[in-house]
Amino acid sequence: MTDHGPCRLGVIPAVGDTFVVQKIGLTVFGNEYAEIATNWGLDDLVFARVRSAAGPTLPVRRISYPPGAFEHYYHPASRLLPDPREGLSAIVSGIAANAGCERYLVITRFSGQLPGTNQRLDGVGAFNQGLGSVLRHSHLFANIALTSLDGQTFATQPHNGADIAARFQEPLRLTEDPLKKLDNEYFPDPPSTAAASAVLRDKTRALVSATVDRLLPPYLKAE
Repeated sequence: MTDHGPCRLGVIPAVGDTFVVQKIGLTVFGNEYAEIATNWGLDDLVFARVRSAAGPTLPVRRISYPPGAFEHYYHPASRLLPDPREGLSAIVSGIAANAGCERYLVITRFSGQLPGTNQRLDGVGAFNQGLGSVLRHSHLFANIALTSLDGQTFATQPHNGADIAARFQEPLRLTEDPLKKLDNEYFPDPPSTAAASAVLRDKTRALVSATVDRLLPPYLKAE
């Protein structure tokens, strides 16, 4: 890590510490959704994983940003007519205008679809699905995306769809990812209990670490 001298890679971890708790029923009336604020240090963890993967030959610099900088990115005014000012390029150019890095790596969360359903899983969290107490099952999820931006133009740099390909490979697993398995007893009910759960914290951090580690190589390969 370097805070002085030329900056080759500026890292902007923007996963945040919002933990989503969802119950998915057989009908819409059985669905529940809650966002819980935690203090699990996920952005610190993400930066640590990038720094570790980059190794000693690629100094990385963490780029700080004010609270709420990504609010409009995650909650745009309109999804039908996107405002360019709410996009990553505009946000990062505002954050890193004076950082002078050759490029930037932004780590964000995204909303993905639960295979076989019309339900969305937003960012990082846990869901509980099924019928009754016996047939219900719980899982963790970490929908995390990496985006590389040019340091001068702040335009998105393609990386052969690396993160997109990795996302689509997930449903093709023949066996369940053990990091996503969650015993029903640890599913937070009520959702407000999530933040105080050491089990959820540790399991979520492990899943986030593994997800970032899996997505990183193509973004560091060019260096």
